[in-house]
Amino acid sequence: MAQLTQQKCEACTKDSKPVTPDEIKQLKPQIPQWDLIDNQDEDRLQRSYKFPDFKTALEFTKKVGDAAESEGHHPSITTEYGKTTVTWWTHAISGLHRNDFIMAAKTDEIAQNF
Repeated sequence: MAQLTQQKCEACTKDSKPVTPDEIKQLKPQIPQWDLIDNQDEDRLQRSYKFPDFKTALEFTKKVGDAAESEGHHPSITTEYGKTTVTWWTHAISGLHRNDFIMAAKTDEIAQNF
């Protein structure tokens, strides 16, 4: 299986298939610091990153936003003083798709440069 960071997101529709529990078991080890959360009966991936100040957190937010725009897959991002929380899920299916794991891995890759 190719590393998640080397993969591209595919366009999703309401008919796209969510990841199965077995697929989650295979993909999750590539993003070990991400939490699987349930938000209003929707599975999501979430992780918070700490930074020394607001400016750095905002720069990170911008880079994640740029990556999201280039992949056509958009997260929820909360930026605070010294902290950015990123939440990935696929709106079209109200749950998790392989795209969310790809983007979580790419978010971790962006964070390595901060």
